[in-house]
Amino acid sequence: MKELLLIVIAYFIGSIPTALIVSKNFFGIDIRDYGSGNMGATNTFRVLGSKYGTIVMVFDILKGMAAVGLYYFLPDYLHDEWARTNLMVGLGLAAVMGHVFPIFAQFKGGKGVATLFGMMLAIQPVIAASCVGVFLLVLFLTRYVSLSSILAGLSLPICVLWIWNDDVVIYRIFAVLVAALIILTHQKNIVKILRGNESRVPIFKSRDRRRARRK
Repeated sequence: MKELLLIVIAYFIGSIPTALIVSKNFFGIDIRDYGSGNMGATNTFRVLGSKYGTIVMVFDILKGMAAVGLYYFLPDYLHDEWARTNLMVGLGLAAVMGHVFPIFAQFKGGKGVATLFGMMLAIQPVIAASCVGVFLLVLFLTRYVSLSSILAGLSLPICVLWIWNDDVVIYRIFAVLVAALIILTHQKNIVKILRGNESRVPIFKSRDRRRARRK
């Protein structure tokens, strides 16, 4: 019963509509009416710029971390690694579902990538940090947040299955499912990238101006 209560709380944490709060309070708009229509960091970067996109991304990551941290309220799990791992994954996934289907925003949320990485940072910080490194590198090179998210998601099972060879079965299953989920939720972005129609985020304006002058 306590586990179920914590999972519900984790869902409510994930449902906090960070992008909607930022867009309404600072710009007087509903972020879902612009860009891709998603209430996530990627669309916030695209519509509101890097400053507010970064704010939304950080808070969405913190939602995943906070949800996983709820397991501390059940001391019995602290001494049982298998049970603790299952509970942490369950709490993290509840937060992700809250982000994707937020009760506080008519169940119209984002794609859950930032919250997923927050969840992984709380469960496997080294692996998550590696994925974040992939995300930042791809973003620096391409300025495509969507492509950065996709490749970071694909790097998760590579890290879990081969680089660190984590032997916890639930991590392995989770890593593969996360990669599949990210690909499924970014199908439109993949098509746009292949067609050359995907929007780039204005993160490195000075670098782009220098390149434009060289041309």
